Amino acid sequence: MSVEADAGRLRTEADEPGWEVDPDDDWGLAVVTTVGRQLRLRREAVGMRAAEFAAAVGYGEDLVYKIEGGKRIPRPEYLDRADEVLGADGLLSAMKEDVAKVRYPKKVRDLADLESKAVEIQLYDPLNIHGLLQTPDYARALLLMRRPAYTQDEVERFFAARMARKSVFDRDPAPELGFVLEEWTLRRPLGGRATLRRQLEHLLNAAKLRNVELQVMPTDRDEHAGLAGGIEVLKFNDGSAVGRSPAVANGRPVFDPKHLRILELRYGIIRAQALTPRESRVFIEELLGET
Repeated sequence: MSVEADAGRLRTEADEPGWEVDPDDDWGLAVVTTVGRQLRLRREAVGMRAAEFAAAVGYGEDLVYKIEGGKRIPRPEYLDRADEVLGADGLLSAMKEDVAKVRYPKKVRDLADLESKAVEIQLYDPLNIHGLLQTPDYARALLLMRRPAYTQDEVERFFAARMARKSVFDRDPAPELGFVLEEWTLRRPLGGRATLRRQLEHLLNAAKLRNVELQVMPTDRDEHAGLAGGIEVLKFNDGSAVGRSPAVANGRPVFDPKHLRILELRYGIIRAQALTPRESRVFIEELLGET
C-alpha cells in the first residue's frame, strides 16, 4: 500500500478483495472488532478526524470507518502506517500477528489447531500430494489452477494458511505422521517438471524423518479401499480422536467410536495395499530419476 504508487489515489474496498470478515467466525469477528476499536480510540486520542487520517494512510474514508467498525480486516501495511501516523510506538503494529490469523479460513485454522495438539496423524489424499507435504511452489501452483479462479489476494491468503500448518513438523515432541500418496499424483507435473522434481526431492527428505511413515499406492493395484475419498484421523494424548472423510458424515469432523472405527479400518487396509515405506522411497527415487 502506497499513496505515491497510486499517484495520490486513495485505496477503496475494490482494491482489496478478500479482506472481508467471515460472519460465521466468532473469534475472527472479535479480533477484528477489538483491533478496529483500538485504531479508532488511538485516532481520536490524538485529535485526528477520520478524513484526515484516511488521507495520511492512503485509504478512502469509508474504508477507514469499516476497518474501525470491525467490518474489514486491516492489512499489515495499514497497521504499520497507522502506527506511524498516530505515533503509537509499535502498539498498533504489534496487532499484526492476531490479524494475520484471522485471514486464515476458519476451517483451516480449526484444523491447524487440532494438528498442533495431535500425537498421531494418519492421512490419505487421493487427489493431490497432501498439503502438509507440499512445497511452496507446488502449493501455489495448485491454488492458481483452481476454477473458478481465486483472486490473487485469495491465493496469497490460502497459501499462507497452508504453509503455516507445516509447523506441525517443528513440534517437540513431534507427532507420528502417516501419509499414503497415490502414484499418479507423483507423476503429474503440476506447475511444471522443475516444480515436480523439487516436490519429489522434498518427499524423500520428509520420508527420512523418524516420525514420518510415507507410502505410495501404485496405480496398478487391482484392489483399493480408498475409492470413497480421502481420510484424516488425528489422535490425542488423552486417548480421544477425531476423523474426517467425504464418505463419512458428509465430510464433517467425527468423534464417535463407530465412525472412527470405519475410518481406521479403511486407512489400515489402504496402508496394507500400498507399498511399504522402504519400497515407497525407492519408488520415489526412481520417479525422480525419470523426471
